[in-house]
Amino acid sequence: MLIGPNTVVNFSYTLTSEQGDIIDQSPEGESMSYLHGTSSIIPGLENELIGKTAGSEFDVTVKPEDGYGERIEEMVQKMPRSTFPADAEIELGMQFGAETAQGQVTVVVTEIEDDFVTVDGNHPLVGMTLRFVGKVEGVREATAEELDHGHAH
Repeated sequence: MLIGPNTVVNFSYTLTSEQGDIIDQSPEGESMSYLHGTSSIIPGLENELIGKTAGSEFDVTVKPEDGYGERIEEMVQKMPRSTFPADAEIELGMQFGAETAQGQVTVVVTEIEDDFVTVDGNHPLVGMTLRFVGKVEGVREATAEELDHGHAH
């Protein structure tokens, strides 16, 4: 079966930066599943997988515009420390949900000063060229329930 709309795809992968540093990889003997055509994975990878079958290997480089996009400076905010609960222990790298005009986003604490906390709502891989090397482990038709829910089960 070919990967296309309404198929569930299982694949294993290694994700590296342009410099070759490993960013992420599927655990040994495990694969990631997604429902093709639902924007569950970044467009550059999803487009590369179209038409592949179980057993196909892939090696794709994804530019930022087809991955996590370019950095948006407006997503970095310097907030008064008083915005946070007085007893909150805030640490660099801490992540939490924040409500924005575009809905809920995850932000990361990038700087802590006496009276201010800087948070960044950009995805950690924004602006990066990414390389995915992997193998399609399986392809099957999505069930009616998966199509209804919009994700693989």
